[in-house]
Amino acid sequence: MGSDEPAIERRTSNRVEEQDEDRLAQFGYKQELKRDWGLAHNFGVSFSIISVITGLTTLFSYGLNTGGPSVMSVGWIIVSFFTILVAIAMAEIVSAIPTSGGPYFWSAMLAPPRWSPFAAWVTGWFNLLGQVAVTTGISFGLAGLVSTAATVKNPDYIPTPAKTIGIYAAILISHALVNTFGVHILRYLNNVSIVLHSAGVTALCIAVLAKAPTHQPASFVFGTFNDGTGPEGEGWSERASPAYVALCGALLSQYTLTGFDASAHLSEETKKASWSAPIGVVSSVGFSALFGFFVLMAFLFSIQDFGNTINSPYGQPVLQIFVDIAGEDGALVMFSLIMVCVWHCGLFSMTSNSRMMFAFARDGGIHPFFHKVDQRFRSPIRAVWLAATLSFILALPSLGSSVAFAAATSIATIGLYISYGLPILIGLIWHRSFTVMKGPFNLKGFSRPIAAVACAWIACITVVFCLPTANPVTSETLNYTVVAVGIIGVGAILSWVLWARRWFTGPAAEVAEAMRLGVDPTEPGALEEREKGAAKDTKGSPPDLGSD
Repeated sequence: MGSDEPAIERRTSNRVEEQDEDRLAQFGYKQELKRDWGLAHNFGVSFSIISVITGLTTLFSYGLNTGGPSVMSVGWIIVSFFTILVAIAMAEIVSAIPTSGGPYFWSAMLAPPRWSPFAAWVTGWFNLLGQVAVTTGISFGLAGLVSTAATVKNPDYIPTPAKTIGIYAAILISHALVNTFGVHILRYLNNVSIVLHSAGVTALCIAVLAKAPTHQPASFVFGTFNDGTGPEGEGWSERASPAYVALCGALLSQYTLTGFDASAHLSEETKKASWSAPIGVVSSVGFSALFGFFVLMAFLFSIQDFGNTINSPYGQPVLQIFVDIAGEDGALVMFSLIMVCVWHCGLFSMTSNSRMMFAFARDGGIHPFFHKVDQRFRSPIRAVWLAATLSFILALPSLGSSVAFAAATSIATIGLYISYGLPILIGLIWHRSFTVMKGPFNLKGFSRPIAAVACAWIACITVVFCLPTANPVTSETLNYTVVAVGIIGVGAILSWVLWARRWFTGPAAEVAEAMRLGVDPTEPGALEEREKGAAKDTKGSPPDLGSD
């Protein structure tokens, strides 16, 4: 009896694989990427890219100066709530349309035929911008951490912008090489990343809390407001209001809880994608929200001297907290664990980024040169190196700007969330067509209310994170987020009007139409038969504005 079990498992696995490939074929694509990821792996990639330790460590200084502990703690709770709603709305779409294209493909499927190519084009370019900026924010943040760590035992070392860019280039190359030649080990690195980001960071936070000589009271963590956005008495709380500073300070939380569309971009490599991918999206955000709050509390309660932490001679408040608690040697050990976590975060960010570019090139959004999977390594190598190159270019303004890193995180947050919000909004407006497509993750009556709140939140943060965060505003402190996002927005629309509309069709029109009608386009004659039936049903009836 026992000898039959492996054979039964193989047959079950083969059936699941066939079902996934058949589902992908319904969208007009053949299986090119290796589908060997499970639910745990899919969750792990998004969890590693969200990487609360990455966002909190690299933006901790920004948070302390833009609102302080009260904005960081209370802001985390508020931002987590709305982000989970965005993730739930996205998950319902992922379940219906599990492809590597992610948001741009969803927009194409959900929009009416007339607007489908345009929706895919605009969404795709915002998603591409956000993906590139996330990789930039993570890996450039790591370069900054490496530079800072180097000064602990070498006070004569000066981390100039040029040196940091050099370290950043080396980090990007290491990520690109693993994504090029090491696709077969990504699963194992993913498992390592999950352990590091969960057990490793938990142990770190417990050690920090246990080792700290004193702990701040709750009134400090939840009630201390600090405005370091300008010279004393000239910050934005004076020039505008404390609420302005608090809104800008929410960037720390919102940027940290970003990148969970990775579960969608890896759906063509995930088994049972219609269920595993949406669960990966929601669970990664939910767990990261809870876990991130624990990490944030551990750091804030363990601050020994608030003034010295903000004005740390190392230029890194988290490192200063570690030094105050464990001395320089102990601090370097703890800081090294964080840097390893951030490296894994950047690695999987590039993995997700390259999959999006591969899919966008497949549908003509960018040059088809980048739609190429290396048969030996089963990796979209050209897309991987495109991702690395664009990420490097986006960090170059840091050579002359003191707020370049904060701007990169704003660009990542806005670019990605706009690309999340567009398909959610389209599905909200043309909900009847979306209902026909829905997969096993179905919100039913809660679908439209959740989608509406998610869209309103995304509209809010899109405006807020374009606002200046340093006073006075000069060429060095200008928040160039609005420039980058504006270039993509205006550029995408202008390029569509001038030439792209003549040739870009997005995902195959017949596939989109079949999805709207709820039929399998791979079944011969099914689409034509359903269209005839639909024509008969609507003949003589008033037009249905809700389904178009």
